[in-house]
Amino acid sequence: MATDTATDAGSAPANEPIHVDSADDLDAVVSEHDVVLTDFYADWCGPCQMLEPTVETIAAETAATVAKVDVDANQQLAGAYGVRGVPTLVLFADGEQVEEIVGLQGEDQLRTLVDSYTN
Repeated sequence: MATDTATDAGSAPANEPIHVDSADDLDAVVSEHDVVLTDFYADWCGPCQMLEPTVETIAAETAATVAKVDVDANQQLAGAYGVRGVPTLVLFADGEQVEEIVGLQGEDQLRTLVDSYTN
């Protein structure tokens, strides 16, 4: 599992998910990257665990950067984005939130969504 932090992020998409631990970390990742798929998850969440390989593939194979937010460790951040269930995926493009998806998603669906903002 990736242990990168937002401070490691560059302007190019990260090939592994970036774990963020605060609103400032997430803001930095969103401002440094054109398209950011943010995965709000919990370690105890079965669907979140099933989604993990998919978000890792999206990070590795698309032009999007993937940020991961543990909702248990970052309750205020999750609340700020209205996260009521996990997994919740929030997509940012050019610094703005453009999509929010709740629940387990297939790789094809996520790849199509990300590609619509990166192409």
